[in-house]
This record gives sequence, structure tokens and C-alpha cells, in this order.
Amino acid sequence: MIDEMRRHLVIDFPPGGFERAGNTKTHGLVRGELTIHKDLPACFRYGLFATPKTYHCWVRFSGPGPHVEPDIDDVGFISISVKVMGVEGEKLWNDEKCTQDFTGVCTPTFVTPDVKANARLQYWSRRHLPAFYFLDFRGTHLLDMAMQGLWNETQTNPLGATFYSCVPYLLGPHQAMQYSFRSKTNVYRRIPRLPFRPPDNYLRDNMIRTLDEMDVEFELRIQLQKDAFLMPIENNAVLWPERLSPRVPVATLRIPKQTFDSPAQFAFTRNLKFNPWHCLPDHRPLGNQSRARKRMYDELSGFRQKMNGAIHIEPTGNEQFDGTSIAGDPLQRS
Repeated sequence: MIDEMRRHLVIDFPPGGFERAGNTKTHGLVRGELTIHKDLPACFRYGLFATPKTYHCWVRFSGPGPHVEPDIDDVGFISISVKVMGVEGEKLWNDEKCTQDFTGVCTPTFVTPDVKANARLQYWSRRHLPAFYFLDFRGTHLLDMAMQGLWNETQTNPLGATFYSCVPYLLGPHQAMQYSFRSKTNVYRRIPRLPFRPPDNYLRDNMIRTLDEMDVEFELRIQLQKDAFLMPIENNAVLWPERLSPRVPVATLRIPKQTFDSPAQFAFTRNLKFNPWHCLPDHRPLGNQSRARKRMYDELSGFRQKMNGAIHIEPTGNEQFDGTSIAGDPLQRS
């Protein structure tokens, strides 16, 4: 899978302009703050959620990839990556000392059940033919196709979406969870020019308009595994039923009004490493696709930085860029 993704990066991007092999197109990187709620039940008070506190965050919203295409051509799928900074304690991946990363997509189940299936999807996606993965006579994935068809919809504004981890993580010893980020804000959603072709970057445009006018809040929710068969670890195409385990709010992600579309900030985004293995031991990623991600994310991000002539720098949240601003944020003023 790493070799396949490297090949498409070399084909698609020039040295100095390499993007990510997946979740490729950046709609925007914005500043935020994650506030852990007080008085959580004991079963949730592990790792990052053990103590009420507010943290700086970088939050990236992106399209699926592996190509950078007009938004309407990648319709139906967007993703979120949240880098929480100032997190103390031992980490499982030591190229960053004080971060905890969360990643999610807008569908509640993953597009592939396991690593073997994902390898086939990467092959067809690079050739602009992802449907062949679902219809391949050597091993069709019609149920996965039906599930993704149920969840996919025309996206209007990443700041108003719900994002799901799809894969499980530890929450303290001997307890598995999935998490999600659900928008609580009524954001701007109009798609210009419909029924004709919209602007290529209308999702970014709607983010800009929203953050010009208002703050945005997401609710970070956790769903505990209650049944090992109905809520499996190794098959990420299975939807964990909420009737067995509801999604419980544990933190609030606030994204204040700001300007985020300067070229310098987009260049900074390209150099960031988002990796679910940037985490406390209490939040170790679980399952075969997470185990594969550990090596894939590290090697591919290192390859991207090498081809861009960039040196990895762990962010602090205090980075400043020409032409950007943020309003009403006490953390940022400090």
C-alpha cells in the first residue's frame, strides 16, 4: 500500500508541492480549542479526558483524495484531523512530545472492512476508478458499497458536518471506544450556481464565509464498546449500534471567528503530520487498519516532507501567518 501511494504521489505532484496520499485536498486549517467537560462518569475519565482542561488545537478539514479535484467531483466525502497541543505524558509515537491527534470522516462506517480490502481500494483510486473496488469480480464488496451509498451526501460546509472515527481506540485499560465530532452550529450551506457546476473550492468558500461571521462548535462524543460481536474491533465496515451504547458528549471543540486562507498557512498545513498514533497510551488505536496506519502514516508523511524539502516541526498553536487573524480567542491572546 505504501509503494502504491508513493507512486501516485510522484505522478500527481511536483517536488516541493507534494500533498498527502489520502485526505488529500485541504479545505482549510483552522485554530481551535478543545475543552474537556467536567464531572464525566468514571468510565470516561482516562487519558485526555481524565481532567477538565482547555487545549489549543489545529483542525484540518479535507477531501478524500488521492487527487486534488474540484469539490463537486469528490462529492460525498470529507474528513477532519484534530491536533491537540500541550498534552503532557508519555506518547506511543515519539516524533511529537505534546500532541494528541484525532481523525475522522463523514461516514459512520469505514469504506473498507480491513487492510486487505483497503489495499485494493488504493489501487483503483489512483486510477480514478474506485467503483472497480466494489464491483471487482475477484471479490465484490456490494454490502460496503450499499452502506457507503447510504451515508454519502452532497457536502455543503465542513464546519456543519459530523465526523466519525470509524475505527476503535482504547479508552483506558480493557475498554474500547469510537468517537465522533458533531457540529452544533447552524452554518452557511448554500452551494453556488446549482444546478450548474459550482466553483471548484465552494467548500472552502463556505468555511470562509462562516468564520467571517460566527464561531463554530463541535461536540466530541464517545461510544463505548458493549458487545464484542455486534461492535467488532477488526471489521470497520460494521456500524456500532447506538441502542447498545449511545454517543456521550465528553468535550467541546470551539473554532472561533478567524481568517485562515493565507498561502503561508496552507504551506504550513502541508508540513503537518496528523497520525492517530500521536496519542497517549490510554487512547491506543485498535484493529488491523490502525496497526497498518502506524507505519503507513509515518513513512508517507516522511516521504512528503522529504520531497518538499521540509523539516518536521511539532506545532505549538502559537504559529503566526501573514494575512491571518483570529478574533475573541483568550487562549490565542495569551
